[in-house]
Amino acid sequence: MTTADRGARLRAVQAAGAAAALLALPAAVYAAEADDPPSPQRAALRAPIAGHLTVAGQMRAARRDAEQRRLVRVATRLERRVAHVDRAKADPVRLRGDSPAALRERIERLRGELTDARRQRAMERVAVPPQLEAIAACESGGVPTTDTGNGFYGKYQFTAATWASVGGSGNPAAAPEAEQDMRAAMLYERQGTAPWPACGR
Repeated sequence: MTTADRGARLRAVQAAGAAAALLALPAAVYAAEADDPPSPQRAALRAPIAGHLTVAGQMRAARRDAEQRRLVRVATRLERRVAHVDRAKADPVRLRGDSPAALRERIERLRGELTDARRQRAMERVAVPPQLEAIAACESGGVPTTDTGNGFYGKYQFTAATWASVGGSGNPAAAPEAEQDMRAAMLYERQGTAPWPACGR
């Protein structure tokens, strides 16, 4: 083998060794990073990247902001519709600091209040026919909380089944008087005095 051939082979072996060393370097660096605290050099390289949002993070933040704006609009609209809330207090700026979860909770509560207010207004609009007033006086003395334990409840002595048939829930004697009046009027409109065979004559 000539001197030139030996030199070429030596250079090839050295190049292969250098390539193997370079390939092994990332694994060694990752292993060191996993086991050892980061060096000041690595920390300095990472610092400019650490504070930046990734694309996925930016998209999540944008979706959260859009959802919060939508919830603020819904909550503001509901606050303006609930009867007992002062319109001046229904300010979207005041709601912008709330998280989406807090806004959803507020919206759920406002929807419940709005439903209750509508139900109350509907009950207040019901005119109790004079004959129903006479039936209530005969059945319970006109006392809405009457519950004698005989299976008949409230001002009009509803049974549980009859109460449920006109949309009531729970114990009729525990319902507000206006609701009892409203449901008795519904029953009277459907069946006349038939549900009160003794007092409806």
